[in-house]
Amino acid sequence: MIAKVLVGLVALIHLYIVYLEMVLWNTPRGHKAFKLTPEFASASKVLAANQGLYNGFLAAGLIWGLYLGAAGFQIKVFFLLCVAIAGLYGAATVGRKILYVQTVPAAVALTAVWLGA
Repeated sequence: MIAKVLVGLVALIHLYIVYLEMVLWNTPRGHKAFKLTPEFASASKVLAANQGLYNGFLAAGLIWGLYLGAAGFQIKVFFLLCVAIAGLYGAATVGRKILYVQTVPAAVALTAVWLGA
């Protein structure tokens, strides 16, 4: 049960990231969340929407794994690993905050899935 809640939380985080990147990127909320200037946000909004779509696929994979229940074990593991690795890359190339927002929740959920919690 704990693993399901944690995987669901990671999926929700990524759905929120989708919303930030695809809808709010070029707004004051998006600027604040990603520390963007209005000029940079405007120039990069298509790239951000593309990035948001990829985060949507991560969320969809996690939701799919949850939907399958016990049969979705490998799917949950795969997508949590994808989230954690993407978070590590983001933390190394963009900012440390991504480590705490993306990688840590994915690693905790992955541990819970592996332990069958």
